[in-house]
Amino acid sequence: MMTRLNPITTPRHQLRAEKAARNKEAALTAFIGKKAEIDEMLARLTSLSDDHFNAHADEINWGHVGTLEHYASLLKRITYSAFSEGEHAE
Repeated sequence: MMTRLNPITTPRHQLRAEKAARNKEAALTAFIGKKAEIDEMLARLTSLSDDHFNAHADEINWGHVGTLEHYASLLKRITYSAFSEGEHAE
C-alpha cells in the first residue's frame, strides 16, 4: 500500500500520479475479485453438469430439456460477448 502524499507540499503532477496508481491498484483488485467470482460460478456449473444437472435418465422429460435450453441460451450470450461472436461480432 502506498503512503499518501501531503497535498499542500506535493506538486500537483505528483498527486495526480499517486491518484492514478491508487486507481490502477483498485482496478486490479476488483478485476481479480470478479475473476474469482466467475471461476467459482464456472466450477459450480461444471460440477452440476458432471452430475447431469441432477437429472436421472429414467426421469428425463421435456421440462428438463427446456431448462437446459434456457441455460444454454444464457451461456451462449456470455460466450458470444467474450469471443466477439454472434451479435457481438465485429
